[in-house]
Amino acid sequence: MSEKTHHDDKLPIRMLHDRVLVRQDTSEGERRSGGGILIPATAAVGRRLAWAEVVAVGQNVRAVEPGDRVLYDPEDRAEVEVRGVAYVLMRERDLHAVAADRFEGSEDSTGLYL
Repeated sequence: MSEKTHHDDKLPIRMLHDRVLVRQDTSEGERRSGGGILIPATAAVGRRLAWAEVVAVGQNVRAVEPGDRVLYDPEDRAEVEVRGVAYVLMRERDLHAVAADRFEGSEDSTGLYL
């Protein structure tokens, strides 16, 4: 199951078993707090989870699909570069949450809260 990259090319890779390939939402750098305060990349924070977009999944993955946004621990990651684009490879069990339009209005949906 391959998906498109930023360059509209098909990703030349097929995921196996329970593996998930994601592209990070933002680069690791400065970010803004909810109140608009700029937080530098060098600021020490506790364990912080990150959001990413799923670009490919293995045949045994059940809970996520390409295009979903997932929450994961960026410290437990294996990075790979394909055609100059950096991706993160992980097992489905290492994902903490899934955000997708298909969950809207379902019983499992938590709305704005995780």
